[in-house]
Amino acid sequence: MGTVTPFPLPAGRQPSQIGFDRVELTRILDLYGRMVAAGHWRDYAIEFTRDAAVFAAFRRTAERPEVRIEKRPELRNKQGMWALVNEQGAILKRGHELGPVLAPVERRLMKLIED
Repeated sequence: MGTVTPFPLPAGRQPSQIGFDRVELTRILDLYGRMVAAGHWRDYAIEFTRDAAVFAAFRRTAERPEVRIEKRPELRNKQGMWALVNEQGAILKRGHELGPVLAPVERRLMKLIED
């Protein structure tokens, strides 16, 4: 594939919406696929706003999301731009990198294997 060059923004102007880049989205969708295969999740939604990009995973379509993965770049220099939020809205994990933030969800996939 060719190289994609981002369109330059005028100085001092923020993008109209925040999004996930390809590597981030691949990592999130990989986790989603494994959770679907394990029977934990059945649906997802993605929301892009001026302040945040949110990936929400649902156990059933009609419910609130079980987990939300949020990217908020304005918090990059403070607590970290990534957050894992539970169904009630409490922040389970926050960090500067996506991998450690997804660790509590990935831990649910581990199963004890007996010899």
